[in-house]
Amino acid sequence: MAIVDSLRQKMAEQNVDCFLIASPVNRRYVTGFTGSAGVVWISATHQTLIVDFRYTEQAQEQAPDWDVITHDGLPEQLKQLIADRGVKAVAVEGEHITVAQWQEWNETFAMELQPVKGWVEELRIVKEPWELDNLRRAAEIADHAFAQLLPQVQSGVKEKDLALELEFAMRKAGADGISFSPIVASGPRGALPHARPGSRMLQHGDFVVMDFGCLYKGYCSDMTRTVIVGEPTEKHLLIYDLVLKAQETALAGVRPGVTGIEVDKIARDIIEDGGYGRYFGHGLGHGVGMEVHEEPRLSKLGKTVLRPGMIVTVEPGVYLPGWGGVRIEDLVLVTEDGSQCLSSTFKELYMTE
Repeated sequence: MAIVDSLRQKMAEQNVDCFLIASPVNRRYVTGFTGSAGVVWISATHQTLIVDFRYTEQAQEQAPDWDVITHDGLPEQLKQLIADRGVKAVAVEGEHITVAQWQEWNETFAMELQPVKGWVEELRIVKEPWELDNLRRAAEIADHAFAQLLPQVQSGVKEKDLALELEFAMRKAGADGISFSPIVASGPRGALPHARPGSRMLQHGDFVVMDFGCLYKGYCSDMTRTVIVGEPTEKHLLIYDLVLKAQETALAGVRPGVTGIEVDKIARDIIEDGGYGRYFGHGLGHGVGMEVHEEPRLSKLGKTVLRPGMIVTVEPGVYLPGWGGVRIEDLVLVTEDGSQCLSSTFKELYMTE
């Protein structure tokens, strides 16, 4: 298994005998096991999945290449394995283990655990072909759901009702769930980048920002479209066209060899030159995979160099307090010679009746 081999190489470099993975996302990535509890044990000679009674059969079915052990008490089971297998140094995911768990394991194992960071995440950052298939399907489902929703985006409809319809449409189209709670923000509430859908009813002249995504076989989609209820004013067109120009120009700049900082600057410069730089306060985008927010980042701090197989969002926005906002977001695959947009929904300004 290439994943396990890569982690064993990390272990050898750090002089540790065993690596324990407890993060649900990383556990699923490494083993294929989807249960809500369990610990992965990787050493030079063993790859073991340790679960409780609820998940024994599920683990055996989903992780056929792994030794499955059922525990009655996890710390004591790990202590016994450490003793039986002669382990002297144990690495754990420092960013995922709680302080209480850290203290309990240190005391039970009678050794100082070695915290490590990003070992599995570094492998997840470049997607395998089968992962890309799942991401493409998740994006297709989101596109389909949005098309189903558009006729319902009308004056007098509540934000939260549109959010529920989005979720229903994605699930009906084959999604396993939502990758995050949908954002539906109308009128002045569109100036809140992460607004929660509320009871506000859409009104004539509102921009409506809709940010949503689904889960398909453990992989996420993420897209945003902004539409207008009724006819746009000159200001509506100005802001929308500025964000669209920034988004499409930045999309064209996504390619291997550039950093997230460089792609972010493409969109940020356009919005700043248009006079609205201070109203674009978040990063241009982020990685998407088994989590809806992961590496790499397209932002002022995004130093990661893009490589083929990475998936990122490109989502510039302008948010004017008391008036509203615009955000346009696509899911993008970095290819060998550029990029490919996985979101297929049109981006011309949609005007409802």
